[in-house]
Amino acid sequence: MADPIVKKEEIKEQILGKLKRHFGKTLEEATKDQIYKSCALSIRDVIVEKWTDANKQVLNQGLKRLYYLSAEFLMGRALVNNMINLHLLKDYQEVLSDMGLSLDDIEEQERDAGLGNGGLGRLAACFLDSLSTLDLPVTGCSIRYEYGLFKQRILDGEQVEVDDNWLEAGNVWEIPRPEEQVEVRYGGEIEEIWTEQGLKIDHKNYYSVLAIPYDYPVIGYMSEMPATLRLWSAKAKTGLDMHYFNRGDYARAMQERELAEVISKVLYPEDNHEQGRQLRLKQFYFFTSATMQHMVHKHKANYGDLHTLPNYFTVQINDTHPTLAIPELMRILMDEEGMGWDEAFDICSRIFNYTNHTIMSEALECWEEEMFRELLPRIYEIIKVINDKFCSKLWDVYPGQWDKISKMSIIAYHEIRMANLCIAVCNKVNGVSKLHGEILKARTFRDFYVVFPDKFLGITNGITHRRWLAKANQPLTQLLADHIGDGFLKDYKEMDRIADLLGDARFLDDFMEVKYRNKVRFCEHLKKKQGIEIDPDTIFDVHAKRLHEYKRQLLKALHILHLYNLKKEDPAVHIEPCTFIFAAKASPGYVRAKNIIRLILAVAELVNNDPATKGVLQVVFVENYSVSEAELMIPAADISEQISTAGLEASGTGNMKFMMNGAVTLGTMDGANVEIYEAVGEDNIFIFGATEREISRMERYGTYKPGEYYEQNTDLRLALNRLIDGTLHIANDRQFSDLYHSLLFGDMDRADKYYLLYDFASYSQAYERAVAAYRDRERWKRMAATNTAKSGVFSSDRTIREYNDKIWHLRELT
Repeated sequence: MADPIVKKEEIKEQILGKLKRHFGKTLEEATKDQIYKSCALSIRDVIVEKWTDANKQVLNQGLKRLYYLSAEFLMGRALVNNMINLHLLKDYQEVLSDMGLSLDDIEEQERDAGLGNGGLGRLAACFLDSLSTLDLPVTGCSIRYEYGLFKQRILDGEQVEVDDNWLEAGNVWEIPRPEEQVEVRYGGEIEEIWTEQGLKIDHKNYYSVLAIPYDYPVIGYMSEMPATLRLWSAKAKTGLDMHYFNRGDYARAMQERELAEVISKVLYPEDNHEQGRQLRLKQFYFFTSATMQHMVHKHKANYGDLHTLPNYFTVQINDTHPTLAIPELMRILMDEEGMGWDEAFDICSRIFNYTNHTIMSEALECWEEEMFRELLPRIYEIIKVINDKFCSKLWDVYPGQWDKISKMSIIAYHEIRMANLCIAVCNKVNGVSKLHGEILKARTFRDFYVVFPDKFLGITNGITHRRWLAKANQPLTQLLADHIGDGFLKDYKEMDRIADLLGDARFLDDFMEVKYRNKVRFCEHLKKKQGIEIDPDTIFDVHAKRLHEYKRQLLKALHILHLYNLKKEDPAVHIEPCTFIFAAKASPGYVRAKNIIRLILAVAELVNNDPATKGVLQVVFVENYSVSEAELMIPAADISEQISTAGLEASGTGNMKFMMNGAVTLGTMDGANVEIYEAVGEDNIFIFGATEREISRMERYGTYKPGEYYEQNTDLRLALNRLIDGTLHIANDRQFSDLYHSLLFGDMDRADKYYLLYDFASYSQAYERAVAAYRDRERWKRMAATNTAKSGVFSSDRTIREYNDKIWHLRELT
């Protein structure tokens, strides 16, 4: 075993050496950012050495590699997570301390990578960690967005979007691969030429963009097989146009370059206009085309015969954004490699698999047919043939049922449907929880399931407990390790042993002491960041997720208004002191979501300043929610709000993170809440609201009348009236009649389509049950610890093993 003193001296020498060679600075001269980068480079050296050796062994052993395609990878900060996974955290902490530095201060220099927005991207990041931990070969592929979605600022009571230039100071973890660049083509015309060798495709008058890859190695826990995150950056094929430059027309000289490079400029450009939709389509084709070209080139270089492609590669399409990889691989195999249609289609049907993340029809991605045909003419032709052959197959199953076939077709009513394309071609189609998998078969894709029953399955999502326990909650990780050892970080099943500690009073006291320390830490962070003071001795009730109507932040806001009304009506009534914490970003073009943020902020202004409720109820909105914010907030939570309309949240992963950190779920029977309920038992969770079946019944028969609930429930009526009666003081004296009318009278379709008023009374009762349990401190200790004890099954390591057993069939590096 290496001498720990020698090891620490080596780390110190590496950091100082990086400072000198990369920045020309001594420790005394260096900035914190330079020290952070020097630490990161020393860690990167260790990872890259493992990564290089492992990739060589993958080739030597002929292992199949997964290509995981996702428009998002919400990675979070890498420095400390990598130290944990390499078992170097303690060493670096001590070395930096000896140098008069704090690792916490150094970590603050790292920006969260602007490569994702929410659960979709965070899931992809967890999967890379788990795949590496399990020593399975994987390359995650996406776009190297120069700007993230946006930085959220709260000004004058509403969300304001500020650019998120996360690459401004560089990205020390990435390795440019300009020698592996490929060309991606848009526009032009397609000409079919028949020759003695068969049909040849001539693509003319197109314009090109170069895709430059940047590789980002991702190390799992005690892994010998780091994952690769390959991010593609767009660059113009030609540089500066000197003809225009020399004439003084500098803007024109740069025009082509700027038009090309905007493709990798911003994550999810706003798509409520033609240019935005076209840019999104360019983005999705850009990284899928580049990835498929790279995959084919790599296979030819290493193995030769492309007919063996499915033996060495499998591709997972994470949501519909990367679907264009399917027709792009068809194009490469036919147009560039000379395969016939049947050969190419057979290969694609064995390589591709699709993960669905939503049952909401409006979220199933479609493209306008005319725009698509103009931008991607060859891809359009290929999809059209796939559709013709697919509809012919459907005719055999549903003869004469044109309405059904048109609903299932890939192209219909002047739109191209990505989910239907995935189902038509992919080998497997999976949902992301047990309930979601069943809904896909019974409702969303019911007609497809009849035709392809073997394609559909459900695999419940998971989270990596290295980041969401070892990184986010080091005190709890240490407490658990002291009792059961640290083997649970590699083998999630070891967490089951925590259940043996639930009768240990000392352990439960220590568990709650850790929770309190985490609450104090979050209080200090919030005061430093936003100047807001909150009381760690109150209940921390947290609703943190993307702002969308079906996630029902509005229901929580109405309930807070109800509690406010109770206290105003009777000052003597006892309400358990509670801090309600919201964290969410609303899409810039999602007007109602932004209006809900305005409401939450207005409720905060009311409740936090009224003498009747000040010191009893407090509402806080955490600005610019991110992975780093979540790592501080989630370990501090007492109650985890998971209150989406039943049947609409495919899985959720925030629910798992809160659970793992000892928060108790208050939620509906939706997504993975169902499996959390099954894991912890009904005594350790608070369930409320209509079930998915009840809601389906009401939708089918049109029996839900929200106005009746408004009239019959006085508490609900009084809370709802606060939206329009002048109680809420906001900028420009605007009230919230839009939200009020959407619940009672509806928009273009129906009122209260997410069933807030239906579930209000049930939610209020569940909240009271939760508060009563919290008052019983002995009961609450056991409930909180039980949630952590039962959370191992929600590790993404378990999820990845299921994917591998049922879909990918990868072999471990040996």
